[in-house]
Amino acid sequence: MFKHNILIIYRNFKKHKTTFLINLTGLSCGLACVLLICLWVNDELSFDKYHANDSRLYQVMSNNKSENGIETNKNTPHVLSEVLPLEMPEVEYAAVTTPDRCFPVFTLTGDGKTVQGVGKFASKNFFRIFSYHLVQGSESNVLSNKNAIVLSQSQAKKIFGSADNVIGKTIAYNVVGIKRQCLVTGVFQDVPVNSSEHFDFILAFDDLKDILQMGHGWGTELYCTYLTVKKGTNVDSFNNKLSRYIKSKTKDDSRSYFLKRFSDNYLYGKYQNGKQAGGRIDYIRLFSLIALFILVISAINFMNLSTAKAATRVKEIGIKKAIGAERKVLIWQYLFEAILMTLLSLVIAIIVVALLLPQFNALTQKSLRFHFDIQVCLALLGITLFTGLLSGSYPALYLSGFKPSMVLKGKFINSMAEKLTRKGLVIFQFSLSIIFIVCVLVIYKQIDYAENKNLGFDKNNVVYFETGTKTSQAYLNEIKNIPSIESASGMIGHLIGDEYVGKGRIVWNGRTIPVRSFGVNYGMIETLGIKVKEGRSFSKSFSSHNDQITLSDTGVATKEGKSIPKSVNINTTQIILNEAAVEAMGLKDPVGTIIKGEEYNTEIIGVVENFHFQSLHEKIEPIKFRLDDYTAATIVVKIKKGEEKEALGSLETLYKKFNSNVPFNYKFLDQDYDALYTSERLVSILSRYFAGLSILISCLGLFGLAAFTAEIRLKEIGIRKVLGSTVFGIVRLLSFEFTKMILIAICIALPLSYLITKNWLDNFAYRIPLKWWYFYGAGMVTMFIALCTVSLQSVKAALINPAKSLRSE
Repeated sequence: MFKHNILIIYRNFKKHKTTFLINLTGLSCGLACVLLICLWVNDELSFDKYHANDSRLYQVMSNNKSENGIETNKNTPHVLSEVLPLEMPEVEYAAVTTPDRCFPVFTLTGDGKTVQGVGKFASKNFFRIFSYHLVQGSESNVLSNKNAIVLSQSQAKKIFGSADNVIGKTIAYNVVGIKRQCLVTGVFQDVPVNSSEHFDFILAFDDLKDILQMGHGWGTELYCTYLTVKKGTNVDSFNNKLSRYIKSKTKDDSRSYFLKRFSDNYLYGKYQNGKQAGGRIDYIRLFSLIALFILVISAINFMNLSTAKAATRVKEIGIKKAIGAERKVLIWQYLFEAILMTLLSLVIAIIVVALLLPQFNALTQKSLRFHFDIQVCLALLGITLFTGLLSGSYPALYLSGFKPSMVLKGKFINSMAEKLTRKGLVIFQFSLSIIFIVCVLVIYKQIDYAENKNLGFDKNNVVYFETGTKTSQAYLNEIKNIPSIESASGMIGHLIGDEYVGKGRIVWNGRTIPVRSFGVNYGMIETLGIKVKEGRSFSKSFSSHNDQITLSDTGVATKEGKSIPKSVNINTTQIILNEAAVEAMGLKDPVGTIIKGEEYNTEIIGVVENFHFQSLHEKIEPIKFRLDDYTAATIVVKIKKGEEKEALGSLETLYKKFNSNVPFNYKFLDQDYDALYTSERLVSILSRYFAGLSILISCLGLFGLAAFTAEIRLKEIGIRKVLGSTVFGIVRLLSFEFTKMILIAICIALPLSYLITKNWLDNFAYRIPLKWWYFYGAGMVTMFIALCTVSLQSVKAALINPAKSLRSE
């Protein structure tokens, strides 16, 4: 029977070449799409899963209550990692680190070479908790010495030419003007590509404690705490215990801590009001759903064309049943036919994926590889069986259900249920296609809106780079003297999308208002083109540091005429707020307002207009600028338009003058801002391909159905032509039924697409309005493409000479 089934399948494929090619093309395209998405999804799901302690490895998260709700972040006090193993028996090991990207690029000097690298500070149990395999050194003591540095293999090779025998060698590092000597105590394998954090070396956290002269207080939440719990620990119970413990230490009911599995942070990194609210997992679910839909659309073609061609196979079925074939044998035959078709399509899909993978990697910025192992082979087998069974199930059940007595008498009739099912599948196909088109249009418009919206600052022709050393005024003055430079200044950290920008607070009228704090040099606000709405910017023409405000006995300030509580000789600093901060404080006349503090007071000297330093997903937060003209980690330069090449050349020459043997690495601010929408841009681009693919596959099926319809109505068309019907009339007749199906698909798809796009846009605090023509245009485009597809076959059928079609009559 197996040989017989193969022979029957071969003959049917040979006899119905058009149907065979349509099914093969549709399934191949669908499977290729599914394979690419599966590679991407599998890579995303693998992030941070390589740690040996993955199931017991947690990060301590913080919930902070404020007037705006509960804010969740990764910031904890450094002392937490010291006390937890001592006072919590559930904790096996704990470690504290500086946040990822907290420090700018370090400059390392050793063995006569100077290189740059990304580093972080970590306490001694870091390598016990995380599986960054040490090829030299012991995980128990590589960070015990406060002057220790542990290098990655690639970083060791850059400095010493080899990663072998480097323990005990001396390295000097320089970052933000901090210069220290350290000893190499270990070498670890390079961080895997599927890691959410990437760094070139680890420094001892004890060294940072000395630099910053850290105490043992609980007030400063700037660091990340990781721990491994002992086997059998109930994490929910531990979280309750941890919250009570923190409150006993801080006497603060506004914040609480909880454990989050470390490997879940990459996928579930979004929180709303203290509750987990998605993250990258949303894109994994989206693309997985799209892959399923594309596969279903491909399978629908096979179902429709197989059932449409039923009339040509009824005699075969009738004869087999008459001579004793059971229904389950026939079901197996048609399922086997579908699975064989899927296997052929899979072979083509694998070839297509191999050819497209380099472009797909460039698009997704990954290094995906397609290789065959047991896991991959089992996955391919599963996809093949699922697709084959999905494609062949309905035709197998439908065809095997014919009664032999009826079909052998030539009384085969397409049932109404079969016709409705086939039409329903076509409607389903095109509904998905229309939804894809609407989503593509809305995503494109939102990204275009984000890229062209007035951000409140000028990101064009602005370049920034790490200083590597303490910034001197002479350095900045020489930069400003370059003819192609419009202006320049310095700041601490980065401006755009930096989640580690200092999170400070302003205490005003008994309320604590969380703010983002930027430390800037003179001229930064002007360099970035941020508009001053009230008051003034920082200026050397005014005293901006440690002003002495002498108060009279009546408590009235002798400066600015502001009334503040009685005191004398209070040190003050000056700040500039944005409109959001002024609104949060409820100030009507903010300039000159004095904010009291325990050690010093703060005077508001200006208000700038709101600007977007984060993506449009986020509402504009309260911001304060404080003057810090002594040091700067980052130099920000505004280049004159059209003189970028000359400016960058001059900047590099000057940079090497102050930082010899250190590479000049710079970035453009607009590129940083565009990077905030990397995920959305990926969704946009892939959605275009998916929408096009779904339309293509759907139209292939429509093309096949139209060809079959024209074929079975060939004699009817000939009679109509003999009786005087025009070509246009016949085309309209053949197209009418398909037009109704597309119109129904439009009516179903447009409300669904509205709900989907509205839900997606709700993730943006600032978004485009949903306009009617997005939906109307998608429907009309789909209708036009579908009618063109049907019309090709309709016109071809209408032009046939009736003498040929009626010859047998």
